[in-house]
Amino acid sequence: MDYSSLFRENRAMELSEFVVLLSRLATGAMATFFAILLWSQTRDVSWVLVIIGTLVSYTEIVFTTLESFGVVSSDFFDVSGFPVLRIVLINLPLIFLSLAFISMIVRKRVP
Repeated sequence: MDYSSLFRENRAMELSEFVVLLSRLATGAMATFFAILLWSQTRDVSWVLVIIGTLVSYTEIVFTTLESFGVVSSDFFDVSGFPVLRIVLINLPLIFLSLAFISMIVRKRVP
């Protein structure tokens, strides 16, 4: 068995995961930066909910990064074997976006 090829395959997988992680961090940081800029210019409820959803999404990206580097353990946030913090961080941005869409729909219907 050629162990050097096995090592190269595992290393390539780690490098690809690292590139994906860095790209998520970069695009998330850019979106968060522009969300904070927009926040200072708007007071519309719908846009504020979109901005909060973006910030929470970036929080999930940072948490996932810290977890993959071993800085934070997700086991600490488990309740009865369920990763509560991970579930909240993954779903909360979509909840804020849904609330923003509902806010826009309600505002359009009110004369």
